[in-house]
Amino acid sequence: MNIFVGNLPYSTTDAELREAFEAYGTVTSASVIMDRMTGRSRGFGFVEMSDPAQGQAAIDALNNREFSGRALTVNEARPRSEGARSDDSRGGSGFGRRERW
Repeated sequence: MNIFVGNLPYSTTDAELREAFEAYGTVTSASVIMDRMTGRSRGFGFVEMSDPAQGQAAIDALNNREFSGRALTVNEARPRSEGARSDDSRGGSGFGRRERW
């Protein structure tokens, strides 16, 4: 089960995130999402747990729970939508580019 964890303190490490969820079962991965430009935390992360029942127990226990002074938002991660911007997307409409015929 893939779990979204929001409202993380910017100082949270992958290890701290993993430790918070290990109390509820086996964590296969835990990562705090970092901004590629600044190298700082973006304030959210993802935890993967192998057993869906353990994952649900972690969600139930940790959602709205205080973690380093902040109330966490914890829920099952939704898959990215088809139109979601990927990390290598630059956006924009293409105006300003010169086409050569």
